[in-house]
Amino acid sequence: MPLSRTLGSITVTALTDGEGPFFQPRAEAFPDATAAHWREADRRDPGAVTADGRWWLPFRSFAIRAGDGPVTLVDAGIGPADSLAASWAPVPGRLPAELAAAGIDPADVRTVVLTHLHSDHVGWAVTGSPGRPHFPNADYLLQRAELDALALFHPELPARLVGPLRAAGQLRLLDGDTVLTPGVRVLSTPGHTPGHQSVLVEPGDHQRLLVTGDLLVHTVQLVDPDLAYAHEEDPETARRSRAALLRDLAAQPPTLLATPHLGTPFLPL
Repeated sequence: MPLSRTLGSITVTALTDGEGPFFQPRAEAFPDATAAHWREADRRDPGAVTADGRWWLPFRSFAIRAGDGPVTLVDAGIGPADSLAASWAPVPGRLPAELAAAGIDPADVRTVVLTHLHSDHVGWAVTGSPGRPHFPNADYLLQRAELDALALFHPELPARLVGPLRAAGQLRLLDGDTVLTPGVRVLSTPGHTPGHQSVLVEPGDHQRLLVTGDLLVHTVQLVDPDLAYAHEEDPETARRSRAALLRDLAAQPPTLLATPHLGTPFLPL
């Protein structure tokens, strides 16, 4: 069964679509990290490094549900064998089986929050040929700034993702922070990409959970939030987003982080 955490009436379930070694040495992915940074990161997150020192990378989505109500899915994984991530990620993913194991039918998903448009976060959003939204009853939420920067991403995104979502009337654009449901809101966290967004679960009982997206991608960025990741579009904006949000959340404990790529899906801040 997928791992989950419950905050008040809201359950957040981690859904692992796949995992495998990253395509480049982690020292290249985080060029400013020191040996001391890596020692501390590996102590905190030993599952994220292989015996030969490679970065072991999970790919997760998260399902958010209050009681037995409709589901909000954060990110859509690496996708099937023919997905846009197929050139570098361990496809096919297993998100449909993970959803079934969690008791979630695709028709139960009413909102899909795409944290950003990198190929390992949109894989199951649209499937089949011709492409159709995999979650037929869902609004797909994207920051307008992300769509405006579409040229930065995979060249097939307009035809394989944006076009089918628009044709189905299921694409919804956001402008900054947005309340989704009671206790759940989208936060604008740009930098990794121009319109990157995260999701904060805050049910009002002094508990918080942040679904980070790629606000941080490795524990080394918890060791030192100023460390840039080589695949950030705007490293300085990403650093400010990461440092400010982690600082604000740390001042209001307890907070859990729900992370797509760290060795463990849930960890306390």
